Amino acid sequence: MLLSLPATPVGAVTTGPAQNYLVVYKAGASTQDAASQVQGAGGALVYAYQQIGVVVARSNRSDFAANLQSASNIEDVAGTAGAASQVKDDQLNTSGADATTTTAPKGASLAGLQWDMRQIHAFEAHSITSGSKAVLAGDIDTGADYTHPDLNPNIDFANSVSCIGGSPNTAPSAWKDDNGHGTHTAGTIAAAGIGVVGVAPNVSLGVIKAGDAAGFFFPEAVVCAFMWAGSHHFNVTNNSYFADPFYFNCRNDPVQRAIWKAEARSIKFAMQQGVSVVAAEGNFADDLAHPTMDQQSPDNTTPVSRTVTNACAVIPVEIPGVIGVTADGSLKMKSFYSNYGVGVTQVVAPGGDSVLQSTQAAPNGRVLSTYPSYKACSRKVVAGGATYCYLQGTSMASPHVTGVVALIESLGITNPGAVQARVGNTADAMPCPTAAELANYSFFPSVNNGASQQCQGGPGYNSWYGHGQVNALAAVS
Repeated sequence: MLLSLPATPVGAVTTGPAQNYLVVYKAGASTQDAASQVQGAGGALVYAYQQIGVVVARSNRSDFAANLQSASNIEDVAGTAGAASQVKDDQLNTSGADATTTTAPKGASLAGLQWDMRQIHAFEAHSITSGSKAVLAGDIDTGADYTHPDLNPNIDFANSVSCIGGSPNTAPSAWKDDNGHGTHTAGTIAAAGIGVVGVAPNVSLGVIKAGDAAGFFFPEAVVCAFMWAGSHHFNVTNNSYFADPFYFNCRNDPVQRAIWKAEARSIKFAMQQGVSVVAAEGNFADDLAHPTMDQQSPDNTTPVSRTVTNACAVIPVEIPGVIGVTADGSLKMKSFYSNYGVGVTQVVAPGGDSVLQSTQAAPNGRVLSTYPSYKACSRKVVAGGATYCYLQGTSMASPHVTGVVALIESLGITNPGAVQARVGNTADAMPCPTAAELANYSFFPSVNNGASQQCQGGPGYNSWYGHGQVNALAAVS
């Protein structure tokens, strides 16, 4: 519950719409007096994350940030109203000339349509383990449709939450998916197998809603999400989004710096509590190891072209210790849109590719998973009254790896470093493309700087595929 804002003295400052702020305290400084400190600056406390020295506050005063910034115990303050970024996967998922709806026979399994699961040997892995209910896999996304028959049996309602606004709300109505993206990623992780089968169909699924109906992820929601996962002993979280006010977040800007610090502290906290963190790399054909331009930020207003360097990072995928995932299609080639980068990429997983990799196994090139019946999907399959949707993106690749991590954790291997090592060591090595294969990507230069896509490294490790394609069977064998 938000506290009411203090009365503003007439003529003291200008006021406008109330907005949220992230307040980052100096290392070692206590947030014990945060409520009175925030109130004294002209705002109200929303939530205090004392473990990491980060506070979410709300104010309508123009001088609020400056008032707090002057305090000796506070490092940075940033308003977050313009600081969301949006999930950008298959933009054609709600319309398009090839819109289709298929109705499957009653009781039919759709496993035959899951080329992605066969490609990573998930079905074979299930003969060894389909996951343990004691393992809690988190999906930090737009929520989930908890009425979906393929998700409902596995959702841990007690550990699911909405973080919209920066404070936790455990009411199921608050974390129900109002976008569709989260339901899709959740199914890839842990669909029960009624229609489709998830990578880890027997683990517990913790839903953490940090993205709103429009697919925007505000920083205070992301901080809340990682704090929830860490303090509720999640084993792994999937992160199919960018969490910054900008696609690239640069430390030389005070607003971006405050948000970077707050999010990095929360991610580090989660990892210290034993949470493995898996993240999508993005869909802009960018080499994240050599960024030069950002043409699309801030993406909730009019983008402004700006120069970026390696002093700027994509969060969460570029936080140390995060398992970064690129996407491939049914021909085991990097998806035409997938970002990549030396040092960022750990493994590749199926994300779909509707342009270069439509095959007999994957006629539309995309990945099939669970979807809310109440949200539009242009490539829809209805089975047993439940809805499934075809999408593509690194958002679809990342939850495959999250599912494999959940299977590994089900074997009793729970240290995040050991888990990451096993994911990489058991992946199927994939070399950089040949010159002839690389020519296919000449039509898909970087969205941000126009550079042609190039692969660096050898078969053991390279910028496109990391250590190779994740292999569920090898990971649990």
